[in-house]
Amino acid sequence: MSRGRREAGIGGGGWRLRRRRAADRAFRLACAAAAVAAVAALAGLLVSVAARGWTAFYRHDVLLDIDFDPEVLDSRDPERLARADYASLWRRPLRELVPEAEGRTARRELYRLVSGGASFILQDLVTRNPGLIGRTRRIALPLASDADLVLKGRISRNAPESDRALSDRQLAWLDRLKRAGRIRTAFNGRLFTGGDSRMPEMAGILAALTGSFFTLAVTLLLAFPLGVAAAVYLEEFAPQGRWWTDLVEININNLAAVPSIVYGLLGLAVFLDFLRLPRSAPLVGGLVLALMTLPTIVIAGRAAIRSVPRSIREAALGLGATPMQVIQHHVLPAAMPGILTGTIVGMARALGESAPLLMIGMVAFVADVPRSPLDPATVLPVQIYLWADSPERGFVEKTSAAILVLMAFLLAMNGLAIHLRRRWEARR
Repeated sequence: MSRGRREAGIGGGGWRLRRRRAADRAFRLACAAAAVAAVAALAGLLVSVAARGWTAFYRHDVLLDIDFDPEVLDSRDPERLARADYASLWRRPLRELVPEAEGRTARRELYRLVSGGASFILQDLVTRNPGLIGRTRRIALPLASDADLVLKGRISRNAPESDRALSDRQLAWLDRLKRAGRIRTAFNGRLFTGGDSRMPEMAGILAALTGSFFTLAVTLLLAFPLGVAAAVYLEEFAPQGRWWTDLVEININNLAAVPSIVYGLLGLAVFLDFLRLPRSAPLVGGLVLALMTLPTIVIAGRAAIRSVPRSIREAALGLGATPMQVIQHHVLPAAMPGILTGTIVGMARALGESAPLLMIGMVAFVADVPRSPLDPATVLPVQIYLWADSPERGFVEKTSAAILVLMAFLLAMNGLAIHLRRRWEARR
């Protein structure tokens, strides 16, 4: 080969090398741009939800000197005490603070500044502590949702009355109460300690959180042992190449991709119509979500067991261990990080599901906190769905706040998965 041809070949190879390196740099930049875009989209979602929902974590109360009049409250007769006119207890001191609210119409507007649940709060106080009867105490009662939103700046004072739902004189009365030091800002503990309510200022997520806990507990207790046992059998004991083994594997892979609403229909037909289990109960919801989560745990478990080196099994068998001892003491501990990761991912998906639970009636209005998996309940995603469908403006911030709580639960579950994975890897 002549010298000119060799130089041409070297020069052509150098040009192709530079082109490959440029393509490699372009690919890395494209991957980095995709990662930045994904993080930016997630951050935008979090900022948008947080901007709408952070104000739900505090509330405004009105401080009233409540006179627990014995003429209104008869502690000797529990039935009369339950039917007492508790509204008059807080309306009287409110009128004394705003004496210019004269006439029936003006007084109705004044009363609408306070939550309709104020009477129930006073009733609960008297029921828990009958010694209040005959005394005067300064009690903090929640403001109505529209008044609370005005003080938070969620409703503009300059908007038309039809948009802000408060008249000009209601705004003036609200300002007067604030100047008198009768309006306080406090942490909205009722959001975490109350059940659902038709009044936004009284609504809480405790019933939904409790229902989610019972539902996920049932799901975990059923899906985890069954999924791990199925993965061990299919990977360690099932005869390979048999038609029924292939059929089981194909069905498991297909079930992992079935839409969640199909599992809801299955639960409706089997657990409710055939087995007659209680509707809207976390037990039924856990059974449905266990069926939905089971294929994910089986697939993740098989992949984790398959990743354990064959030499570990052979060494244990060579030392005289039985096949069950090999699996129990060597294979499962080594595969547990992957199994736990798949389980937590499946449970996180179950926590965010609402479609299958809507089919079994967990969309009902639940104000009382469930005490067992057999009591009527709802879950946090369904509660978010119900609040998002409500016309009251106060539920907008409650919806976003519930979404933040749900995302915190998901982050906690994924953090738990990472912690357990590292702990089991350290044990290896």
